[in-house]
Amino acid sequence: MITRFRTSGLSCQELVELVTDYLEGTLPRRQRRRFEQHLSVCDACTTYLAQMRSTIALTGRLRAEDLDPDAEAELLAAFRGWRGER
Repeated sequence: MITRFRTSGLSCQELVELVTDYLEGTLPRRQRRRFEQHLSVCDACTTYLAQMRSTIALTGRLRAEDLDPDAEAELLAAFRGWRGER
């Protein structure tokens, strides 16, 4: 469950939206500091980040060429639909 906790100007929802960039090391320095400050006081988001890291470690790396073309098309359609709903 995502709480509405906000610290350092970063809410839990915002942290969730930035977690991929954080894990990939692509967050700008200022945003990364805000992200880490939030983690320092929010156990729920710290747990969420640990779960994301575990998921990545357990599933390994999936390359684009590993996807069946039909599965890729289906995933892309699903994500396009999801973005439209936001």
